[in-house]
Amino acid sequence: MHINSIIEYLDNLLEVNRFNDYCPNGLQVHGRDDVKKLVAGVTASMEFLERAHQQGADTVLVHHGYFWKNEIPTIVGLKKKRIDFLLKHEINLIAYHLPLDAHPIYGNNAQLAKVLGFRQQSSLALQPLVSVGSLAQAMSLKQLSQHIQHKLARQPLVIGQENKMIKKIAWCTGAAQGYFADVWDQDIDAYLSGEISENTVHTANESGVAYISAGHHATERYGPMALAQLLAQEFSLPTEFIDIDNPV
Repeated sequence: MHINSIIEYLDNLLEVNRFNDYCPNGLQVHGRDDVKKLVAGVTASMEFLERAHQQGADTVLVHHGYFWKNEIPTIVGLKKKRIDFLLKHEINLIAYHLPLDAHPIYGNNAQLAKVLGFRQQSSLALQPLVSVGSLAQAMSLKQLSQHIQHKLARQPLVIGQENKMIKKIAWCTGAAQGYFADVWDQDIDAYLSGEISENTVHTANESGVAYISAGHHATERYGPMALAQLLAQEFSLPTEFIDIDNPV
């Protein structure tokens, strides 16, 4: 399968033109034209690239690629080593950031809801990247924390009263703690994201809305995984997901 056919399909599926993103979406580094095996992951770290190459990948698909806004544009140091590796082995690097967060089926928010059993109902009016829904059955904050730990294999950091009952919930994967200010006055019991900031603790305590930090990496595994599975079906393409553990 030609790399351009895959990029065209993904660009259309994820509607990349809708987003003003912090990085380029789509093909970031061009390797081989003919794609025979794709490996997906969360971040295009050196360890991920090496393991993907060991598994015979000529194409990698990630959520966190390269060339971020406001970063130093020169190709030196770690960036040079990573890009050298891709070019030497003719490996394509495909990355989708906000478009992959937001997709209603294959996106990180939608896939996390599927894993955790959240019923997604809408997006937040003031911030469309934030999903709003409910639990299938109300549970205490302590029970919800245990459920998340079981499903994500990671203990979340939780701010709030353990016995607080949670039914209505909002969530946005990754580094979306900044959206908590858009959530706490929306008649929501809890907000889940990947990371937490110092001021978030005070906002949670004073607003009465529980805050759950479930891990940036842990909450963003499932979009790339689902997208790889879709490509396997659509293009009869061998795919694999490699998870490089990350405590953040």
